[in-house]
Amino acid sequence: MTTPRTRHPTPDRGHLATEQTHPDASGLDQLSTGDALALFSAADREAADAVEAAREDLERAVDRVAEKLRAGGRFVQVGAGTSGRLAVLDASECPPTFCSDPETLQGVIAGGSEALTHAVEGAEDSREEGAACVDERQLGPEDVLLGISAGGTTPFVHAALEQARKRGATTLFMTSVPADQVPDPADVTIRLLTGPELVAGSTRLKAGTATKMALNALSTLVMVRLGKVHGNLMVDVDTSANAKLVERGTRILMELLGSSREEAGQALQAAHGRVKVAAVMGHLEVDREEALRRLAESGDSLRRVLEES
Repeated sequence: MTTPRTRHPTPDRGHLATEQTHPDASGLDQLSTGDALALFSAADREAADAVEAAREDLERAVDRVAEKLRAGGRFVQVGAGTSGRLAVLDASECPPTFCSDPETLQGVIAGGSEALTHAVEGAEDSREEGAACVDERQLGPEDVLLGISAGGTTPFVHAALEQARKRGATTLFMTSVPADQVPDPADVTIRLLTGPELVAGSTRLKAGTATKMALNALSTLVMVRLGKVHGNLMVDVDTSANAKLVERGTRILMELLGSSREEAGQALQAAHGRVKVAAVMGHLEVDREEALRRLAESGDSLRRVLEES
């Protein structure tokens, strides 16, 4: 039986909250630079307030994604334009920060990699490409798809969400317009209601700032739930990437083990650059293989290893 395509109302874009004229910015081009910067600072505070107002929905999203990833699923974030660039940026920052598998958290932008730096004509309007990005990844019940659309109406994003639902994946939707303007059938919807932009319609401003803040919190807390942070220390940092991260890993071990820099450096080397493994080796006085075994048994959670020991 063919599942009927979900129909979404297509509002007059001029009536969307993100397309309205900001009442305090009508004379933006006539303001002094200092006054204009003050206006931008106030707008950024509005973005932060919008993220705080969506906290309960963000909480639900974090818990859903963490549950799926803990069971071996994937988290795919899709968007067009600024939303797509933020999706790709957020996903690309997780492997070096948390040593996560790039396949686990993916970012997709309408139009592909070229759209990261150049506008790709018609990309955001292609429902076919939106559905295809889901089919190409063979998303299923074990996976989560987050569709990001500041203005709420992007066809590429809605098609991806619809296709993900058909394939049984959990769906999340992040937008900056209220439900009465653009409803959606996602399992969890995060509405970052930032209102009119200082430059009318330019959602790279408040809406983009709020989206980046929400994605920061979402992906970071998912990684925390997966045991990739101990306290507030990134114990899964990839120290092979560069000298700065070797230094960070060494400092983290100094704090975790109460050791000298030299001792922490030696421990990190013995653990083949893995901070979490070195911490287990140091605390339990075991070799690398035993530390790896203990972590595997604990779901890769340093805290659980230490508490159980």
